Amino acid sequence: MKLNIPNWLIILGGCGQIFTALIYPYIRHKVFDWYTDVKQLKPLNQEIAKTYGRYIQGLNFSFGLMAILIPSDLKNGTHLAIAITGLIAAYWVGKVATQIAYYPMYDIPKKFIFKWGGFGMNILFVLFAVVYTLLLIQNIIS
Repeated sequence: MKLNIPNWLIILGGCGQIFTALIYPYIRHKVFDWYTDVKQLKPLNQEIAKTYGRYIQGLNFSFGLMAILIPSDLKNGTHLAIAITGLIAAYWVGKVATQIAYYPMYDIPKKFIFKWGGFGMNILFVLFAVVYTLLLIQNIIS
């Protein structure tokens, strides 16, 4: 079986990942009222929560930047390409699994934009998981 993920699809995924990084603060603030909840934590735990939020945002942005700037390197079959695409695939597959397993239990505001935005974000997360899993497979079998 020979896979060949086109660069345009990798770049599209990269643009989507950068979008998720840029929209992340808005979602935390407007959709989840996250900062109100974080203020209820002890000061150290507040900083830990904020730091993890920044890690998520930074990873999404960095993964997107790699996809946009070096799509051919992400699919060249080297050990580094396997490691990077494996890491990113695991990250997004884990995100999708978490989304399916835990998020339906929570009540997200019913505004039109949040409802459709949630669908859009979930589609993006699945796209990222599929693209990077296919890239990983392509790298392993090449």
